[in-house]
Parts: sequence; C-alpha cells; structure tokens
Amino acid sequence: MFIDRARIFVQAGSGGDGMSGFRREKYVPKGGPSGGDGGRGGNVVLVVDQNLNTLIDFRYKKQFKAERGGNGGMSNRFGQYGEDMYIKVPPGTIVKEDETGIVLADLTEIGQEFIIAKGGRGGRGNARFVTSVHRAPTFAEKGEPGDEKWIKLELKLLADVGLVGYPSVGKSSILSRVSAAKPEVAAYHFTTLTPVLGVVSLGEGRSFVLADIPGLIEGAHEGVGLGHDFLRHIERTKLILHVLDVSGMEGRDPIEDYHKINQELALYNERLGKRPQIIVANKMDLPQARDNFQRVLDYMVKEGREVFAVSAATGEGLTAVMNRAEQLLQEYVEDFPLEDAKVYQAEPEREFWITREDDGTFVVHGKNIEKLVAMINFDNDEGVRRFQLIWRRLGIEEALLERGIQEGDNVRIRDVAFEYHP
Repeated sequence: MFIDRARIFVQAGSGGDGMSGFRREKYVPKGGPSGGDGGRGGNVVLVVDQNLNTLIDFRYKKQFKAERGGNGGMSNRFGQYGEDMYIKVPPGTIVKEDETGIVLADLTEIGQEFIIAKGGRGGRGNARFVTSVHRAPTFAEKGEPGDEKWIKLELKLLADVGLVGYPSVGKSSILSRVSAAKPEVAAYHFTTLTPVLGVVSLGEGRSFVLADIPGLIEGAHEGVGLGHDFLRHIERTKLILHVLDVSGMEGRDPIEDYHKINQELALYNERLGKRPQIIVANKMDLPQARDNFQRVLDYMVKEGREVFAVSAATGEGLTAVMNRAEQLLQEYVEDFPLEDAKVYQAEPEREFWITREDDGTFVVHGKNIEKLVAMINFDNDEGVRRFQLIWRRLGIEEALLERGIQEGDNVRIRDVAFEYHP
C-alpha cells in the first residue's frame, strides 16, 4: 500500500527537576547549597532513511515521545540527558505545521536530520541561586516542558523522470519493460492508483529513477479525480516523458490529449509546464498508430518537441528513449526563479496576552510565561516569591488591572490557578 500523507503528534522530553539540597559532610558544620541541575529532555528528530519509500508506518503509530531528563542530585550532580527519539522518514518528505500549513522542513538527502521538537532544559538546582545576600536558598526549578505539536508529513517522490499521460496510454507497461518495477497492468482505466518507482539501468554508472504517475484527467489541477494527490509527485522530476496513444483506439485524439495534459500541469504549477519533455508515441505495433504517427510527428516538431516512436508491447524504441532521457538529465540545470520561492517571516512573538473565560477566569497566555510557571515549585515559599517577582517584572499585574480584575477573581496560567490579591 502506498501512503503519502500522515498526521502525527511529537512530544520532546521535559527537562529533569533541579535538586534542592545542602552539604551534610563530617567536619563541614555549615555546608552550603549543593543541589545539582536537571538533565535536558530528549529531542524528537526526523531522519531520512533510504530504505523507506512510503509513510505507511505512520498509519499505525501516530504519537512519538522522547525521554525525560534525569533529576539533579546532591553534591552538584547533573541529571542525565534524556535520550533523543529518532523518527525515520523517506526521502522527499515535506514537514508542515498542522494548524498553519507552514513548511518547516523539506527532507531530501539521505541521512538528513531535522529537530522537530526540542527537549526542555533541566531545572536549576538551589546551588545556582546563591548570591552574596541570599547564601542558603532552598528554591530549585522544575524541568522545562519539552516542545509538543501536531505535524503533517507529505511525501513527494524523488524521481528524476516522470511518465505522464491519460489513463491507459501504456505508462505502466513502459515502466515494467525498462525497469524491475512490476506495476499492475490491465486493459481498463486507472489500473495504477498509486505512483510506482523503478530504476532504469543503462550500463555501469548510468541509471535514473523513473516514476509512473497515475493517469491525469481534465480538472486534475483542481483536485478532480485524485489530481492533487498525483500531481505533486511530478513537482520534483527533472524531465517528463509524455506518453501518447497514437493509435487513437480509445476514441481520443493524441494531439488534443497532449494539450490537455500540459494545461493541467501548467495550471497546477507553472514550472511544471516548462519542464523538458520528450514525446513518447506509444502503441506503434497497431495499424492505426502507424497511420496517425506522421501527423503527430509533424505537429510535435512544430512545437519543438522530440518524438520517439515506441511499442510497450514489443519493447521497440524504448532503449532509445531511455538513453536520450539519461543524456538530458546529465545536461539538466535546475531552474528555480527566486520569485517562486515562498519566504515565511516570523512575526515578533507577544510576551503574553490575556483572555477571559465564560466563568470570569482571567487566563494569561504566552510561551515564555507558561514555561516559567511550569518550572516553579509552588510548594516552596521561595518559589512563590520568585513567581511574584516575575509576575511584576513582566507587567502581568498591570495588564490584568487594565482588563478590570478585582480582588478575589480567578487567574490561570497553564494549569496553575489562583485567586488574585493585590
């Protein structure tokens, strides 16, 4: 089964908690704070694996969590780092934010790694809070929560050459002839429902990857049929083999088919319409094809296209097509105009913002303030005082007063709730 889309949840490990402790050694009557820091939580890392060619594994497992960092120890001992979680993906995987659709990574190189969720830092032990004024702090931080998010994975095949054309023009038969791929071949439309890859070997050091893209129809650029699902697999191809049924046995004119398919390619992605193309005039073993071929040849020459007469049934002409395709790949230069590139510019993140729930609770949001709250030990008096300092320094109290907060109103930050008292 070919799966080329997936939605998964990734959660990095939280940092380990810092230790609150004091030296208790013989002959050291006034041992100072000695609590160590917690270890960093594990990252969630996407890594490209050459042995994968679909996203089917994510159909059965959708949640991935890295290991939490170890807690700090006495004598300033650091907690152990959490182990990273590695997720294998096939080459050609695009990673997007689930909510916004913004592209986070485009993974194409074998062994390429991308940290999709970063582990939280370890909480600091009480030894880190010693000052000239405060010589014996009892406060220690909890570990920082790790990043967590839903992401979308989309696979775009990394084929050098793509076979395109209407259903039943013989693309699968050609692929099975020139490579070891064994796509399903039958005398009805849409036999191929998923893209199929094959490696074409032309001798030592001469090979390329050929993709059989399922048959396109009018309206494919708008998603008609399975248009979007298939068209995106052509985006990475460097060369297109446009297969035409010159026999016209399906009742269609091959020249009209040529224009309709190219229109769908250009409407989906303008660059696709400009990709180099070779016209593969198939089914030349049929009498009708021999009658039509000269007309098609004359027209395509005027269009500036190279034409090769072939028969997928007998294998005639296929070697010449593949040799020419390999030659054009050697000459290919990527044409990617700068104006086509999408640039995402991050807006400055607000330090915090306030909303109000139906029951009147004031809710303070903000990535940094939420992480700070998660790291504070509210069972410790010094921890509460530290929170109060942060509260005032960031101007949260002032902002709440502007929103009309009154004494006794409920306030919530992350999962910490309390009553407001000036």
